[in-house]
Amino acid sequence: MLAKAKECWEQEHEEREAEKVRYLAERIPTLQTRGLSLSALQDLCRELHAKVEVVDEERYDIEAKCLHNTREIKDLKLKVLDLRGKFKRPPLRRVRVSADAMLRALLGSKHKVSMDLRANLKSVKKEDTEKERPVEVGDWRKNVEAMSGMEGRKKMFDAAKSPTSQ
Repeated sequence: MLAKAKECWEQEHEEREAEKVRYLAERIPTLQTRGLSLSALQDLCRELHAKVEVVDEERYDIEAKCLHNTREIKDLKLKVLDLRGKFKRPPLRRVRVSADAMLRALLGSKHKVSMDLRANLKSVKKEDTEKERPVEVGDWRKNVEAMSGMEGRKKMFDAAKSPTSQ
């Protein structure tokens, strides 16, 4: 498997080199230096040197832009991480709002609607159920002895059947 991967990688590398040579052959014409005089060769060298300077300036400008963009991206990433890390959601608290205040907030201050929701409620008197059932505190051993055997089970069955019969 590694041999196959190495073979594929080498093939891709060769294809890239061939593509590079083909591209350079298209973009750069071959130089005809045979049969040129010394002054013609000097002019050709000056011309090539000027082209190299232009290309080098463009490369420098592009490099500077790339460095600036990478710094800016890095700074923005740090800012995002700082904002994400520092921001904590506040705990939500329950707010009590009356019905009138809620209607005022929803409808605005122009509509003054008074709604008393508690006016229609019936008043209910709570009954103390604990006062009706007194708690018996006694010796638990007597209770166990009384409940043992069939008679005790019959008492438990009768007690469960009618709890108000006492």
